[in-house]
Amino acid sequence: MRDPEIPPPLEMVCLSALWHLEEGNVEEVRRNARSERPLAYTTVLTLLERLSRRGAVTRRKDGRGYRYRPAVERASVQTRAVGHFVGCYFDGSAEELRRFLALAAHST
Repeated sequence: MRDPEIPPPLEMVCLSALWHLEEGNVEEVRRNARSERPLAYTTVLTLLERLSRRGAVTRRKDGRGYRYRPAVERASVQTRAVGHFVGCYFDGSAEELRRFLALAAHST
């Protein structure tokens, strides 16, 4: 089950770009987005609008467009995502995750 406070992957791409930029318009976010494939302007616009509706970014009018800023801290999103991951895949046990990572490190 998805946590509504954890942005899906493509929204995270835009949010990560904004954390890097601190503030940007759609084109600036698009250029700074690190994705497996280039993102279209309209795709980034849609993703930023979704993030804005959910309160993850704020926007202010700038000419004919908007400038966006992250409204959530990276560490807050990371903490929530890791907590969700541990809850789903390791029965909520950070110790189980540690054991898994130790075994995985030794098997490579």
